[in-house]
Amino acid sequence: MRYVWGSATHQGMVRQNNEDSLFPENSGESEGPAVLIVADGMGGHIAGEVASRLAINAAASSPLDPDDRVAAANRAIREEVARQPELEGMGTTMTLVELTTEGRARFAHVGDSRAYLYRGGELGQLTEDHTVAMEYVALGQISPDEANDHPQSHMLTRCLGLTRFVNVDRIDVELEPGDRMLLCSDGLNSMVPADGIAKALANGTADEAAWKLVEAANKAGGHDNISVIVIDAVD
Repeated sequence: MRYVWGSATHQGMVRQNNEDSLFPENSGESEGPAVLIVADGMGGHIAGEVASRLAINAAASSPLDPDDRVAAANRAIREEVARQPELEGMGTTMTLVELTTEGRARFAHVGDSRAYLYRGGELGQLTEDHTVAMEYVALGQISPDEANDHPQSHMLTRCLGLTRFVNVDRIDVELEPGDRMLLCSDGLNSMVPADGIAKALANGTADEAAWKLVEAANKAGGHDNISVIVIDAVD
């Protein structure tokens, strides 16, 4: 299968620096295999950017399965903290997809960045946010809609860099020609509702859709860094 993607990132309208990282940084295409990643760093000025970039570099260069790539990213952060103890506390989310030549998308995920599948005019979220608010949803204490505005909607229960080992979610999807996937940091979905994301994905090239999403998040306030990769499964 052939894949075409568009990559876009922006610091947003409020933040002074961009702690997100993505791979590849430029738009492109491939017949597979290909690996694409979004990571949203945390840990304060500079440290979040360091964490997300270390994680991306380690995951992208690792010749392993998707979940093992994410584990390698976690180790890379912990090793850097061992060298520079002042960076203790830095971490990052990571949502990664490996696209195979046979038309399978193999996702690995930690944190509250997201992966979506847009198929037949319908948008579906593939990943689960690892946040305190979503744990309340799982316990039946609040609804999914209430989780979006909950005070702990961005408080992570799982991320890379804070512990020696991390649990990684795996999702595998058999793709169909015409499918469109989205990887994004929460700077997008915290600003743009699902119907707005679907609208932006409905038309245009992957590159056009990516920048349309960034623009929509900034128009809504751009309270966080925004990173997106839109991927088309062509044929």
